[in-house]
Amino acid sequence: MADFPDAPTGNPGANGNSYVQTTKENAAAAYQQLANGPMAENVKAQSAKTSNEFGNLAASRRTPSQPAATGQPLTHYHSFFSELLSWKNPRASAIAYASIVSVIFAVRYLDVLRYAFKLTWMVLGTTVLAELTGKLVLNNGLATQLRPRRYHTISRETLDAAIGDVHELVNFFVIEAQRILFAENVGASAAAFLGAFISYYLVKVMPLWGLALAATTTLFVVPLAYTSNQELIDHHLKQAGDVINDQTAQFRSVAQKQAAQATDLTKQYMGDYTTKAQQLLGRSPSPEASAKPAPVVSEPVAEKDFPAAPSTEFNKVDTTTEPVVPGENPQLAS
Repeated sequence: MADFPDAPTGNPGANGNSYVQTTKENAAAAYQQLANGPMAENVKAQSAKTSNEFGNLAASRRTPSQPAATGQPLTHYHSFFSELLSWKNPRASAIAYASIVSVIFAVRYLDVLRYAFKLTWMVLGTTVLAELTGKLVLNNGLATQLRPRRYHTISRETLDAAIGDVHELVNFFVIEAQRILFAENVGASAAAFLGAFISYYLVKVMPLWGLALAATTTLFVVPLAYTSNQELIDHHLKQAGDVINDQTAQFRSVAQKQAAQATDLTKQYMGDYTTKAQQLLGRSPSPEASAKPAPVVSEPVAEKDFPAAPSTEFNKVDTTTEPVVPGENPQLAS
């Protein structure tokens, strides 16, 4: 019997229970080690930072103190999107960008509408089948058992808040479109012009989802690139601004000089033409140089300056005598 192992002297059930207990303790220790390890601490810290950044992003929804150029107050979405695109909360901005890109790809590659209808008929079919089966077998529908005691409703306060947010969001796009159109911010209007100009040519070769992806990427990446290299970009922008100002000042000086020369030349030609026109009209070319007529000196009139009045009567002319016609006298005719 020496070839066989010795039979256990203890209780087999006790050994099994101790093994299970040891396994549970080891699993609990491993869980505690993972839960309290550096990786778990890092995950907790990142989760806390992400929650804090989302809280900051939600708290940024307030009406800006600076109104529009017309004096109208802006919406709280102006502050919200400014905070989101400025990458002051990088985790929140990155999650927002990833979410928008995921939605674009889902709309492009997934038949969302078809899947929505499929999910609808599957849920409704399961509900109807469970209700009928329960009434046939248990004399009580299963869907009835799962029905809540009170249907969920949307409170008026929640609905008013949602409608108010939608109203503010619509006004944000309306106000921004007008500010861009009337060039309240020249840089934003120039960027919108450049984007529309490029999109005009890209739409011929790129689908709409590609344009949406490119626009979203540009909208999020450009502020990030500027924030990361702000000093360098500001330095080059300042240099470019100085060069533009110098060229503008030089151009303005040349333009003023040319305008002055053109004005002098125009005055000279106008003077020459005026002189010629006055000469053709018989007038003196210089009104100041023309001789003025001498003033007429009036002398007192005396009675001797007038002739004496006749003192005799006028002789009466005899009108009965016929006048002599020269042609009837033969002597005169000969």
